[in-house]
Amino acid sequence: MLTVNPLARVDEAPGFRRVFRAGHLTLGVFFPIEAFKGDEPAMHGQERLAQRAEALGYAALWVRDVPLRDPSFGDLGQIHDPWVYLGWMAGHTRTIALATGSVVLPLRHPLHVAKAAASVDQLSGARLVLGVASGDRPVEFPAFGVDIDRRAALFREYFDVIRRVLEREYPTVKSTAGVLNGTADLVPKPLGRLPMLVTGNSGQPLSWIAGHADGWITYPRGIDRQAEAAARWRSEVHAASPGAFKPFVQSLYVDLADDPDLPARPIHLGFRAGRHFLLRFLDSLRVVGVNHVILNLKYGARPASEVLEEIGTEVLPPLADMQGDKPVGGELEPSDAEVDGTLAPQR
Repeated sequence: MLTVNPLARVDEAPGFRRVFRAGHLTLGVFFPIEAFKGDEPAMHGQERLAQRAEALGYAALWVRDVPLRDPSFGDLGQIHDPWVYLGWMAGHTRTIALATGSVVLPLRHPLHVAKAAASVDQLSGARLVLGVASGDRPVEFPAFGVDIDRRAALFREYFDVIRRVLEREYPTVKSTAGVLNGTADLVPKPLGRLPMLVTGNSGQPLSWIAGHADGWITYPRGIDRQAEAAARWRSEVHAASPGAFKPFVQSLYVDLADDPDLPARPIHLGFRAGRHFLLRFLDSLRVVGVNHVILNLKYGARPASEVLEEIGTEVLPPLADMQGDKPVGGELEPSDAEVDGTLAPQR
């Protein structure tokens, strides 16, 4: 049985390397890779689309943790349990990173999370990036017998438990979830040090996230506001771990128009626009310090397969070539700046 190398660095993990590099921006995509009305996707052909995303050079496939249907939220994610689905997709892909965005820690026993995460990491060849969160759907907490007012404390406690049991053999762990006294061990271990990223604040100060997590997943904002958020993150990371690279990640809803020159029009947590605006916008995000953008195609007017293909062939190649400190397409045009301020998270 392979066990974790305690000397391994998180940036040596294949999943982390595929997604994150200082000064660069990569793209991932949320499951379902589908445009759909209402809250329930059809989930047709997702394996083929995942393989196509991998071939086109997308960096990661992301799943969400949505145990219960709450119609007021309008989106069930990929419907299937995230760990079962990641195992399924691990068998249908070879190199693309597999990521959670995010597992709701207060609703799950930390030993179950750790075992599932290590299993996916082993079965996928260390491609897992573990995003975790405290949860934001009030209906779920009483259903699981969890006090929603304790979610921040439980998140912090369970985060530490997961780290300990993944990175130590026969650890001694005492938590509200249970006790390990050093005579039992959790197996398997991940192949290396498993990347753990925190979504939102999860009830924690940003300084705690910078000191304990390997990266931060946040929400869409206008360019100026995202620049401020990225600068705050870099400052906290420098204070906690001088010289360390910890990526800054965000989601983005995109409705890609047929007309490549169509200017942007705001939609929920994103915009409808042609690919030329999308490329300029992504380039501006790169310049202000965003390292990865997770695309959500739910609100698209076109089939998601078409959008996946167009972004993969017309946006990813120039994005991969971007270097230096200045956007290759120039600053955002005045009409584009109207998008700023409309992308604030509605959570």
